[in-house]
Amino acid sequence: MSSTLAAPQAEVLADDFPLLGTDYVELYVGNSRQSALFYQACMGFQPLAYAGLSTGLKDRESYVLVQDKIRLVLTSPLKGGTEIGRLHDLHGDTVRCVALWVEDATKAFNTAVERGAQPVMEPCSFEDEHGTCVRAQIQSFGNTIHEFVERKAYNGPFLPGYQAWNPEYRPEPVGLKYIDHMVSNVDEGEMNTWVNWYADVMGFKQLISFDDKDISTKFTALMSKVMSNGNGRVKFPINEPAPGLKKSQIEEYLEFHGGPGIQHIAVATDDVISTVRQLRARGIEFLRVPDTYYDTLLERVGDIDEDLSPLRELGILVDRDDEGYLLQIFTKPVQPRPTVFFEIIQRKGATSFGKGNFKALFEAIEREQELRGTL
Repeated sequence: MSSTLAAPQAEVLADDFPLLGTDYVELYVGNSRQSALFYQACMGFQPLAYAGLSTGLKDRESYVLVQDKIRLVLTSPLKGGTEIGRLHDLHGDTVRCVALWVEDATKAFNTAVERGAQPVMEPCSFEDEHGTCVRAQIQSFGNTIHEFVERKAYNGPFLPGYQAWNPEYRPEPVGLKYIDHMVSNVDEGEMNTWVNWYADVMGFKQLISFDDKDISTKFTALMSKVMSNGNGRVKFPINEPAPGLKKSQIEEYLEFHGGPGIQHIAVATDDVISTVRQLRARGIEFLRVPDTYYDTLLERVGDIDEDLSPLRELGILVDRDDEGYLLQIFTKPVQPRPTVFFEIIQRKGATSFGKGNFKALFEAIEREQELRGTL
């Protein structure tokens, strides 16, 4: 069964906590049925599995969608007074669980707990007619949890307890391939705490760091460190706000989200121009940088395979590092609160995260904040 593996990286780090990839990402949402239609119609995800009243659940309903190696689980409560409802009331639509695909969930859980992780769910076997799956959970930043998923003895559509979901409505995919990275926002002064947590508990290594000199505008700033597992398939940039003249995007996120959490999910494509055209045609709105960004783009990044005209038309950003270049663009928030959004990224050799675009991007975010009255 496919999982949300990322592309292999040029440099493979020593991996003392082996992860096979991102298994799925679960979001708590206000209306899972309507959210599923959004991700189908607007972002090209395909229906995969369902769990709810008809499968024996009494407290929640979940829809599972897939596009290539990306799996999203959208979950809503079925009645008042549930933990799901409490967390959604606090955070709005939010990433609750980043599930990690492992060879041995019990070993991964025990290792993490021995290294200081707080357990959420002890290893447990779940069975149905398709086989057995072992799952275990630990606590991460804020109300985010990590689940270890062992599915080598399971061949069902998703997980035990879910049934195949086969609606007639199936819009075409838009070319999204896998989760490239997921960016988290934490409180000021907490970035290094969680950098150390991922290093000590999960065996992650720090790939790169950015300070307020790298990521700043006239008004706001932030700091960030990028943590990666050994094979490079799971990457978590971790942001914290830095002092500035006005409220930064990180502070805005923390205020409206009600604490730390996943800020955005970066999803990869092999053809960002085609993917963004399709997403725009389906109603997805993107941040725009000033048109002048493109006047000196080729002087900054050198020769690229793409024509400049469609990049300018669509607002796609380009940056280069020692390994190659990347193309990226960011959606506006995909729910009422200015919290969770998506990045669409195409890597053409580059292993970095678009440092050369930070200033233009953050100024674009500040223009949106000004429109919202939260800058």
